[in-house]
Amino acid sequence: MKSFYYPIIAIILCLCSCSNEPKEEASMLIYGGTIYTVDDNQPNVEAVAVKDNTILFTGTLKEAENYKGENTEMIDLEGKTMTPGLIEGHGHFMGLGYNEVSLDLLNTTSYQSIIDAVEERVKTAQPGEWITGRGWHQSKWDSLPDNLVKGFQTHFRLSDVSPDNPVYLRHASGHAGFANAKAMEIAGLSVLADEGLTEFELEGGEIIIDEAGRPTGVFNERAQGIITKHIPENTPETDRQAFQLAVDASHRNGITSFHDAGIGRETIALYDEMQEKGKMNVRIYAMLTGWDKELINEWYEKGIRVDEDHRFTIRSIKLNCDGALGSRGAWLLEPYADRPDHYGHETLPMEFVKETSYSGLRNGFQVCSHAIGDRANREILDRYEMAFKDLPEQSEDHRFRIEHAQHLHPEDIPRFAELNVIPAMQAVHMSSDRPWAIDRLGEKRIKEGAYMWQDLLQSGVPIVNGTDVPVEPINPIASFYASISRKTLKGTPEGGYEPEQKMTRPQALKSYTLDAAYGAFEEDIKGSIEVGKLADFTIYNQDLMTVDENNVLETEVVMTIFDGKVVYKK
Repeated sequence: MKSFYYPIIAIILCLCSCSNEPKEEASMLIYGGTIYTVDDNQPNVEAVAVKDNTILFTGTLKEAENYKGENTEMIDLEGKTMTPGLIEGHGHFMGLGYNEVSLDLLNTTSYQSIIDAVEERVKTAQPGEWITGRGWHQSKWDSLPDNLVKGFQTHFRLSDVSPDNPVYLRHASGHAGFANAKAMEIAGLSVLADEGLTEFELEGGEIIIDEAGRPTGVFNERAQGIITKHIPENTPETDRQAFQLAVDASHRNGITSFHDAGIGRETIALYDEMQEKGKMNVRIYAMLTGWDKELINEWYEKGIRVDEDHRFTIRSIKLNCDGALGSRGAWLLEPYADRPDHYGHETLPMEFVKETSYSGLRNGFQVCSHAIGDRANREILDRYEMAFKDLPEQSEDHRFRIEHAQHLHPEDIPRFAELNVIPAMQAVHMSSDRPWAIDRLGEKRIKEGAYMWQDLLQSGVPIVNGTDVPVEPINPIASFYASISRKTLKGTPEGGYEPEQKMTRPQALKSYTLDAAYGAFEEDIKGSIEVGKLADFTIYNQDLMTVDENNVLETEVVMTIFDGKVVYKK
């Protein structure tokens, strides 16, 4: 009898001992803090095991330790909080980098502070050298200068401190720019003053002129090209510098993926180079710029590019269809409350939006259309709907987007869900813009159709969040705070603007992770902490899901893990 039982006992003992052996050894094991997975089946876990760049296990620490080996890197969160790696759902990657190379005017609070910044740069510039910058926003200044023209400053004081250097400073929105006299002289604009014009408009843009017929220096929308075509192109060296600065800034802010909203062939070549050299350390989901029809047609022939390493994917097209609210370029159904003769600008013909919608569906490309004003949103939804109805088979999983979708007519809000169109909305814009947006739109339009996050979510569509960097700083904590509070970054007003439209904290986190991944067809590989997904994580100094609302902005990113490796540590 003993000889019969010995083999069975040996098999049982072997099975028991084998069950304690991990199938694979983890390269990294993270534990010791609060971990939010954004996975409804398992919202919180104690530990995460990673193998190379892939999540191997999520669950209890006791179970995770089975994957611990001699070479496993142990990361103790020490009570800190971890989420999936954050996804910037709409930004401009090279704009982020170049904002750190040129004059960064995002924090300027007056016209004088712009003049001071330029005067300081003039001291180190060569005569004739262009001085460029971005970030000023007259509606955010503490005070406005005298002699405004259509709500904007004039160039004369700026020109006084920069007589020998052409200067061009982009508005924070990117939809307007401010030139000094030297820049306008190079562009040949002095003739306008000689003709005594009182207004100068062109298709899709405007040069603002004062009562004497002189250019004020402000160029709205497509009129910017009159100046910008004279600015020397960036060099390959500065492009590479700006690229690396953008990668570093992303890591500091916990950003592991980036939806790059509109790139051309030169940027594509740069990204290919960076990927070949192993420097593509942010996952870029790129939208082809709609300004270049030849480029788009080339990619229709090539077909979409879904990178097997998930570093650089191209499968969408960006169309710029109207301007920004701050520069009164957003295209409205009714005129501006503070400029009753003006409706904004249609910066791209709607016929081209229609054509691109059909071509995008036929060729498998997602279409992402910039629309801030209520008319722009309606016109785009109309063109999308035509294409969906005429090409139903190609429309089954189109995931077409509207970028910004800031100001909607109430009748158009349910159409997003009906048409399965994704709104990509940057919550921090509400925080920055809402105090003065009421001047542009009036109270009725603000309350019924501006920044309608909860109405859109309840209708059944996800929201892709972000910052629109460099229009706003890339800081995701600011956008998260705006999402849940509906307040300015100074904490006003009490209770928030239109508080019924606040996101819950889980909704806000999801908009920066899983919903943003969905907006790029990538929800199966990232956006939540689940086995088999990419090992991208963001770690914070405090629990942004439970900390008092008044302290949310004190949250800091203290570590970023990208592709299974620590790429930033504060």
